[in-house]
Amino acid sequence: MKFPRPLAHPFPLVGLLLLPLVASVWAEEPAPAVSCDAIVGEIAAGNPELRFYEEELAAARIGHRLAGMRSDPQLSVELGRKRNHDLGGVLAGEGTAWSVTLEQTFEFPGRLALRKAIANRQIELAELGLARFQAGLRARARTLACGLQAAQEKTAVVQEVAERFRVLRELFLSRDPAGLTPLLETRVLEANEISLQSRATEASLAARMALAELNQLRGAPPDTPVRLAGAPPPPSPAPAREVLLAAAREANFDYRMKQVELEQQGIEVSLARHERYPSFTVSPFFSQEKAVEKETVVGIGVSVPLPLTSRSRAGIDLAAARRRQAEAAMATAQRQLEREVTGAAHAYEARLAAMSRWQPDAVGKFREAAALADRHFRLGAVPLATYIELQSAYVEAVEAMLDTQREALEARQQLELLTGLNIGAVEVKP
Repeated sequence: MKFPRPLAHPFPLVGLLLLPLVASVWAEEPAPAVSCDAIVGEIAAGNPELRFYEEELAAARIGHRLAGMRSDPQLSVELGRKRNHDLGGVLAGEGTAWSVTLEQTFEFPGRLALRKAIANRQIELAELGLARFQAGLRARARTLACGLQAAQEKTAVVQEVAERFRVLRELFLSRDPAGLTPLLETRVLEANEISLQSRATEASLAARMALAELNQLRGAPPDTPVRLAGAPPPPSPAPAREVLLAAAREANFDYRMKQVELEQQGIEVSLARHERYPSFTVSPFFSQEKAVEKETVVGIGVSVPLPLTSRSRAGIDLAAARRRQAEAAMATAQRQLEREVTGAAHAYEARLAAMSRWQPDAVGKFREAAALADRHFRLGAVPLATYIELQSAYVEAVEAMLDTQREALEARQQLELLTGLNIGAVEVKP
């Protein structure tokens, strides 16, 4: 009688059975904490949309190279048969006739330089577009990162207070309260718990939306966990309004693009006026005919278009109209830039003024007061109305402070994007 052989190595089988459990444990480990600057640097270096602007810049440089090239010469070849007849109609001879012509068009002197100048402006516009996208990407990444951190903190606070109401509600129900007052107190706790749970859900959804967009900018899956380390930097006062406006006129990407477009339209007008002088084509040729006699012709031809219509004048008028349109767009952009800078500066200063009135470590003091009220309420030293009011005030105060910090950061990012300044690195003199 044969018995089945036991497994020689049972531990690999056990390891295979425990592998899903170990994987689930590893999956539940919290993500490593990263700083906001590290997230911004990662997004600015590896965002997939950067390739579009980089390729646009490469195309502009290729266009500049093409603008400085002359047109290619054209080679024409003709082949046929030639017959010669005398006056009586008798065939005198027959042979081959062929010709070769080489044509080269030459622009009027100075025209290629104007086209290269226009291509240079196209390169400058592409570089400004790339820099504008990179600056906007960094600002958006920083706003999303700090907004994600604020949403996570808000969710934690709301869930903390909601958990307190849940524990107290279960405690009241476990005592089997008799009478109207305990029943109403239980319903009050239950209603506050439901309200806080709804607010916690909204805060959690906001955090998930910010996380999804942040991961999309990073090129990672939307649900990749991100845990930010450290608190956002303390706000710095903004420079004077005159400094901000002067910096915006020098460094604002949209305004500089309008300036470059105006310069380009001016060169377009010069090119249109220059095109009144036509180009000319030089065409050396060689032909040979062989019938009765052999005839060879060598020569050179020059062709020039005749300006019989007013096409060149219409081109000048069109370029001039485009230039006037660019001047109007630049004036409008300047007014809009001043309005946006002023509005962003007012918004940033208002948030800074509100934050300056806060007590140091206000969030910690509110948290301690809420925990103290929870302990004393369980001991019967604090009435229910005071307890609920204090817990609600704790949640509302934390939400208001986090929202104010987020709005101040957004206003600062907008101001830096408009002016090109680093507000934290600018020395502000009283």
